[in-house]
Amino acid sequence: MKVVHIAEKTIYGISTRTTNAQEMNPETAQIGNIWRKFDREIPVDYQNGERVYGVYYNYESDANGEFNVLAGYEKENNTLDKTTIHNGKYLVFEGKAKSADDNARVQAVIETWGKIWEYFKNENSEYKRSYQSDFEYYKSRSDIDICISII
Repeated sequence: MKVVHIAEKTIYGISTRTTNAQEMNPETAQIGNIWRKFDREIPVDYQNGERVYGVYYNYESDANGEFNVLAGYEKENNTLDKTTIHNGKYLVFEGKAKSADDNARVQAVIETWGKIWEYFKNENSEYKRSYQSDFEYYKSRSDIDICISII
């Protein structure tokens, strides 16, 4: 993991409001649904450098409260929802899928979030979450960075 400064950027896509508790229950989980809808309805030009983001924002409080999630990209599209990745410091956790298929990528995301939860549950960790905006950045079919906003 490393600390980086990220400039503000606007992401356009499909969003929902949820909680971590809802996401742990297959009957109430929503994040997978917005990703499936995004993948089905939004053409992304990966060949020419477009990349996909999963943005977590508008936190009610902390990891226990409600928050919004947006599956999207940087291409301006006024028919979609939009949010801003805030300018600031981020702690970057890198994930790598064992292959480029969708199941391996999902597993890499889950494993990387597991590392994030493990890091931040330690009260003595060097960095603290700011709960401004966090995001997943899909660099390729198998490489992902998850960037957590820090104080």
